[in-house]
Amino acid sequence: MTDRVRPTPFLERADRFGRVAETVLLTFVLGAMIVLAAGQIVLRNVWGTGFGWGDEALRIMVLWIAMIGAVAASREKRHVSVDALSRYLPRSLSRWTGKLVDAFVSVVCGVLAWQSYLFAVESLAADDRVLGGDIPAWTVQLILPVGFALIGYRYAVACFSRRPASVETGQVH
Repeated sequence: MTDRVRPTPFLERADRFGRVAETVLLTFVLGAMIVLAAGQIVLRNVWGTGFGWGDEALRIMVLWIAMIGAVAASREKRHVSVDALSRYLPRSLSRWTGKLVDAFVSVVCGVLAWQSYLFAVESLAADDRVLGGDIPAWTVQLILPVGFALIGYRYAVACFSRRPASVETGQVH
């Protein structure tokens, strides 16, 4: 018996769409960062000028690529984790601790999503602007609640899709 439940065709298509969207966004933002950073270097060193908004745009792109990368890493459960106990625990207990860790990560990400949402709402209320005052700050800050919500969702799904060892062996604790 496997550790995971087979997803429905809809979920498989949604997962495939998510992978493509993450890859496209990562590629686009990273490419834009490279072009903008290289352009800034050339403009500063050759002509002694640069885009006034370039450094701020690069900081925003770093935020976006970090969040998109974290969402992509959570898809494969390749996110940062300290997993010292699972090496020493019996298999049946390590599955339960895995569920506990997934639940904890999901809750923490839910709290972070909510707090970053409140941050973006406050930014909207204050009419904060970025990139020379042209763009409302909340539009670039939305990556925070969306990213944390997606990571939390993925870990919640992982938590509830795992079967504890007692289910597989038929033992009841």
